[in-house]
Amino acid sequence: MTASHRPDGSGDDAAHLRGLLPDAPEWDLTPARRRHHRDVLLREIDRERTAVPAPATPAPRRRWARPVLLLPATAMTLAGALIVTLPGAEQEPGARAEATDARHAAADGVVLTLDRIAAASMAVDVEPVRDDQFVYVRTLVRGNEGAFDGPVKLGAPHRREIWVSQDSAPVTRIGVIRESGQGVPMSGQRIPLETAAPDGSAGQGVPAGIDRPTYQWLAGLPTDTDALRELLYARTRPLDDESKDQAVFRKIGDLLNETVMPPANAAALYRTVATIPGVRVTPDATDAAGRHGIGITREETGTATRDEWIFDRNSFTLLGSRSYLTRTAGTEPSTLYNSTAILETGVVDRDDRVPADK
Repeated sequence: MTASHRPDGSGDDAAHLRGLLPDAPEWDLTPARRRHHRDVLLREIDRERTAVPAPATPAPRRRWARPVLLLPATAMTLAGALIVTLPGAEQEPGARAEATDARHAAADGVVLTLDRIAAASMAVDVEPVRDDQFVYVRTLVRGNEGAFDGPVKLGAPHRREIWVSQDSAPVTRIGVIRESGQGVPMSGQRIPLETAAPDGSAGQGVPAGIDRPTYQWLAGLPTDTDALRELLYARTRPLDDESKDQAVFRKIGDLLNETVMPPANAAALYRTVATIPGVRVTPDATDAAGRHGIGITREETGTATRDEWIFDRNSFTLLGSRSYLTRTAGTEPSTLYNSTAILETGVVDRDDRVPADK
C-alpha cells in the first residue's frame, strides 16, 4: 500500500498582507477586532517604507550551529512590524504607543497566521502509518558547498530522496537516503542511514522519540498547547551558542520535516510555535523550486542565523525552508546558505519503493 502528497505550489504571487488575516467565522474574533488587526498591520507597512535605516552593528563571530547539509529548520520578520529607534533618541509618548501597537500587531499577525496553518493541517486526510512502513520524501535541495567557516558558495539544486523507518522499537538502520545531481558525491546511490555509538562502533539501536520521530510517536504527543510546549522545552537540547527558544523552534521544524504528521498533532505544533518569542511572519518567501509563499521565521543572534519555513498561500501546505547567515564578518546580512523544496511526501511498504510504484 502506498500513499503520497504533493504540495500545491500554485496560487497568487502578490504578497498582500491582508491574505494573512482570517475572515472565516471559526477564528473566534469579532469583525471589529479583525479590522483592527488589518488596519494596524497596513499602517505599519506604510511607515516601514519611509523608516530611517538603523545604524550598522558590529558583526558577531560566526560559528556553525549545525551541519548545513542536514535538515533545515527555520526563521523570519513581519513586514510592517519593523520599528527603528536611533541610539540615544527619546521617543515621544505617541511614538512609544505606536511602537507598542506595532509589537502587538506583529504578535497578533504571527498568531493569526499560525492559527490558519493549524486549521488547514486539521483538514488534511491522513491515513495512520504502520510500524512496518516507511515515510518517503522527495525534495529539491540547494546547500552551501563553500569551505567550513568560509564564504558561502551555493551549489546547484539537486534531488534528495529519503526513506524513514517508522518502527517504534529500537533500530540501528533508521532509513535510506539517495541524492542525485551534478557534483553530488555518490550521486544516485542508495546509502543506508545507521546509528552508531559515540566511539563509532555499531549502535544498540535508537527507539522512536524526539530525535527519531515516527508517526506513532508523534500521535502520542499532547495536543494541548501548554502541555506540548512544556514537553518540548524540557526535552530539547540547545546547540552551541543557541538559545532555548531557538532550539525549540528548530526542533519543531525537524518534527515537521520529512515526517507524516497526525493532523491534531501538526495543529498543536503550529500553535506552539506562536508562543515562542521572536517568531515573525514574512509575507513573501521563496523555496528552492521558486514557489512563493508565506514565511514563518526566527533569527538567532547567538548563532548569527535566521531560519524560515515556507507555506503555500492558499492551502497552507509546507512547501520548504530557507536558512541564512546574518551579520557575519565578511558576509552581507541575510546570506542564503541552504534552501529546500518539498516535492512529494508518501508512505511505502519497503525502503526501495516510491509512492508511484504499484
